Amino acid sequence: MSTLSQFSEKERDYHAYQARQNYLRQQRTIQFERDQLEQQLNEERKEKEAERRAKEQALAEIERLKALLTKNNLDS
Repeated sequence: MSTLSQFSEKERDYHAYQARQNYLRQQRTIQFERDQLEQQLNEERKEKEAERRAKEQALAEIERLKALLTKNNLDS
């Protein structure tokens, strides 16, 4: 009976260990996926910011050229 009891305890310990390992694997997977999504979101934000800056620069250039045209028309 004592041998059976020890075997049973070892089996419970083994299952507890396996459950813990599975939990840790799941947590690492969740963290990895979260990190990937966060990185993707940051890249998208950077792209949008770069597009916004490019649009602002284009509009500023248009205004500069309009002012130059207006000045040239007034000088003529």
